[in-house]
Amino acid sequence: MQKTTIQDFLKKKSEGRKITMLTAYDFPFAQMVDEAGLDAILVGDSLGMVVQGLENTLPVTMDEMIYHTKMVCRAAKNAMVIGDMPFMSYQTGTGDAVRNAGRFLKEAGASAIKLEGGFEVIEHIRAMTRSDIPVMAHIGLTPQSIHRMGGYKVQGKTGEAQKRLLDEARAVEDAGAFSLILEAIPMELARKISGELSIPTIGIGAGPYCDGQVLVIHDILGLFERFVPKFIKRYANLKEEAVKAIRQYKEEVEKGDFPSEDQSFK
Repeated sequence: MQKTTIQDFLKKKSEGRKITMLTAYDFPFAQMVDEAGLDAILVGDSLGMVVQGLENTLPVTMDEMIYHTKMVCRAAKNAMVIGDMPFMSYQTGTGDAVRNAGRFLKEAGASAIKLEGGFEVIEHIRAMTRSDIPVMAHIGLTPQSIHRMGGYKVQGKTGEAQKRLLDEARAVEDAGAFSLILEAIPMELARKISGELSIPTIGIGAGPYCDGQVLVIHDILGLFERFVPKFIKRYANLKEEAVKAIRQYKEEVEKGDFPSEDQSFK
């Protein structure tokens, strides 16, 4: 397999083939995603909650995102790696946005970046794409805006809100984004947006009609339990298996069964 590119994303959209994407934050998990043959890996700022144990994504820094993205890029031989712009890495102005986005490509080895927002980030998207930085946009529920939104709530429920999201989707496409994440919006709205855009939509809690899907890898493997959104499907329960293994190790050490001669040098 060759490295997935933006042209592969667009081709899948035109051919009606689904795009597959998961988050990953380090080498071993990225290696598993890559070996499974997914199209892309998003190094999400969700690492703040999933890996760092924070209450939300807001404290995550650029340096932390670069650190994690480097690890993922070392593992990803075929999947496209997309770095997630953290809070206040782009809101402070177009110059900061371009410089920080460029770090993902120059320092970490990512192929693209993702940033949250609609109309308010249009000029950032234009400036990034002019600088040859591929941009994945993100509208709907945008976790960096939880204080303004009043928490993690489904967006686009009213006619006015739906019109705004559709207009924002068109705007980010016009600004040069190569794809668009739709998070926590009604599935019929996601179907309409996906049908109107020439760039692929990637859904998370946006129903089956998007051009692709993304989830947090720790969610689908049963490794994150603090909260489980409606749109999550667990494909394994690795935490249960891991705790069982760790308890067995503890018991064997306490009983003197480990290490045995088989695990010892002679």
